[in-house]
Amino acid sequence: MDAAQAVHEKFLAALAEGSLPGRADAPDPAMVGLSRAEATDIFLSQLTSRQMDRLSRHLQARGEGFYTIGSSGHEGNAAVAAALRVTDMAFLHYRSNAFQLHRARSVPGQTPTWDMLLSFAASAEDPISGGRHKVIGSKPLNIPPQTSTIASHLPKTVGAAFSIGIARRLGMTGLPLPDDAVVLASFGDASANHSTAQGAFNTAGWAAFQGSPMPLIFLCEDNGIGISTRTPTGWIEAQFRHRAGLHYIKCDGTDLVSAYAGAAEAADYARRNRKPVFLHMATVRLYGHAGSDVQGAYLPKALIEADEARDPLLAGAALMAEHGWMTPTEIAETYEDIGATLARQAEAAILRPKITHSAHVMDSLIPPKREVARPNTPSDEDRKAMFGSDAGAMDKPQHMARLLSWALADLMLAHKEIVVAGEDVGPKGGVYNVTAKLHQRFGSARVVNTLLDEQAILGLAIGMAHNGFLPMPEIQFLAYVHNAEDQIRGEAATLSFFSDGQYTNPMVLRIAGLGYQKGFGGHFHNDNSLAVFRDIPGVILAVPSNGRDAVAMLRECVRLAREEQRVVVFVEPIALYMTRDLHEEGDGLWTSVYEAPGDGAPIRFGDVGVQGNGTDLAIVTYGNGYYLSRQAERLLAADGVKARVIDLRWLGPVDEDKLVAAVGDASRILIVDECRITGSQSEALMATFVERTPGKKLKRIAADDSFIPLGRAATLTLPSRDSIYAAAKELLA
Repeated sequence: MDAAQAVHEKFLAALAEGSLPGRADAPDPAMVGLSRAEATDIFLSQLTSRQMDRLSRHLQARGEGFYTIGSSGHEGNAAVAAALRVTDMAFLHYRSNAFQLHRARSVPGQTPTWDMLLSFAASAEDPISGGRHKVIGSKPLNIPPQTSTIASHLPKTVGAAFSIGIARRLGMTGLPLPDDAVVLASFGDASANHSTAQGAFNTAGWAAFQGSPMPLIFLCEDNGIGISTRTPTGWIEAQFRHRAGLHYIKCDGTDLVSAYAGAAEAADYARRNRKPVFLHMATVRLYGHAGSDVQGAYLPKALIEADEARDPLLAGAALMAEHGWMTPTEIAETYEDIGATLARQAEAAILRPKITHSAHVMDSLIPPKREVARPNTPSDEDRKAMFGSDAGAMDKPQHMARLLSWALADLMLAHKEIVVAGEDVGPKGGVYNVTAKLHQRFGSARVVNTLLDEQAILGLAIGMAHNGFLPMPEIQFLAYVHNAEDQIRGEAATLSFFSDGQYTNPMVLRIAGLGYQKGFGGHFHNDNSLAVFRDIPGVILAVPSNGRDAVAMLRECVRLAREEQRVVVFVEPIALYMTRDLHEEGDGLWTSVYEAPGDGAPIRFGDVGVQGNGTDLAIVTYGNGYYLSRQAERLLAADGVKARVIDLRWLGPVDEDKLVAAVGDASRILIVDECRITGSQSEALMATFVERTPGKKLKRIAADDSFIPLGRAATLTLPSRDSIYAAAKELLA
């Protein structure tokens, strides 16, 4: 017999035979402040969740449903919903149907079962994802959707909780999370072992240990198994009962009164003390991991039967019968009525429209534009007071690092919601001094020194964006982002897609990177690969090549995040930070005078830069490649070659129309790419020019497929002025 059907029949048999389990050791509802009406409502949400699970399996068997990771055995999270407020944002584990069903009871006009059935059927009318995925989530219920199976959503819940205290310090109002809100993050015991989860626990505890407000509940729904791998008995408690910075509370999720008592205690502690709680809720997994998973293949029959005896519905029915709130017969009738009603709804849900074309699938990849308040327009006096002694240097040409520092300060002065966060960005001013004096000017609430954990930095940013901030996190070196790339790929970039544009986490992620740092750091500080960003749908990738462009592009990145809610990655070429000269020492051709906000021509998303108008050759490049190509251009000019050098600026996505227009009537195209030849931008550029510019002669030069070594060998695998010149001459031959 199917496992779900077996559990269903055992529940009905226990009701019919009067063989419900005793509750001698379970708490009394009145002692934990739980009324008859409240307890009954929780139980009804649990019954509904169970029937939803059974129905999902029936729909899948018919080919009409596409999701069978059920919540059976985890229905205790309905009691958690009862203990929290709707204004408490909930980032939920995928076994949380009962939580969403119960929270919906407190918001008028909700139709949670119909909504979930549309999701089961992958209907385009599914109100949370538009049919793109089966996710737990609801905008009216303050439940952002999660697709995580490994607790990768935990770092951003830390960021969301942290943002509440920052908002209070800054006096910000009207944000999604009120001052007294708490944030809930739920996950399974197996996921608690993942490095992403461990980083989140550490970050929350670290913040709380030093007194930073962190009103957060980590809800570990411990069913003792991860797919087929058992969690050692006592492991979760041993790990978390005495963990620094976390307040540990234990409850039994198979008994709704115990679950409610534990959740109420956790919510009260987090709300009053503004500190994180680890709520350890014992649960049981019924049926197996998902529809195709057969527990009997890896668990002994006795253990499966012992788990089934701990069915939360049996304990709930015992509670109802013990207090005379519902008889076993009434429970059975109600349970069957719920199932029948859901079955009728399902027949209607499977007929609702589906997504039928690719454009519809992709509609929500790009977040919707939004109306935002006009930025502050600081007076000249305000700016002079902020910049202090720096103001006197602004009419003199400067290198990129200093120009970016001033641009960041101006942006933070104009946009009060901007928060800069990262390793050493505070008083030190960053490794390359780009965030110099920001901490002094704006304080620790807006310039946040983080711990040494890239997952935590990006999670902080994503979570703060959930609460109305505009984060500008910094990753010290490009190679370090790989420790946390799933926070961009699996969390930040997918939020709009899986919420049909209802939830967004706009940000500008600044990363110091790329190659050409002679004698410093080797590969870990000279990473020449941008493929990880170009591969993520919806993410914008910007790479400036000079200080003037960097300032204008950074302002455009903030506009894109603020007004268009985009996730933007801004890669700053380290080797060009302090560069002043182009051809000869002292020529100062790679410096610029700082243009104050409103001065100078803007650089809009997709705009390319063009130096020269020669028709013999177009060199297409970016970043350090643009700098080197400008040097090669002079050598070519001495040979009589009329060339133009095109700076892509925006690498993801490339505006192909503007690029082709920039190439114009040049007869040959040389692509210069400082990233590795395999997987680099040059591959896509070659394809673009083959398709869009037939008849033109093409060639590319890129870095060798190698990591970058230390010392004088650091540039040997990379394009150079001379190799660009040689490639151009070969193309012109």
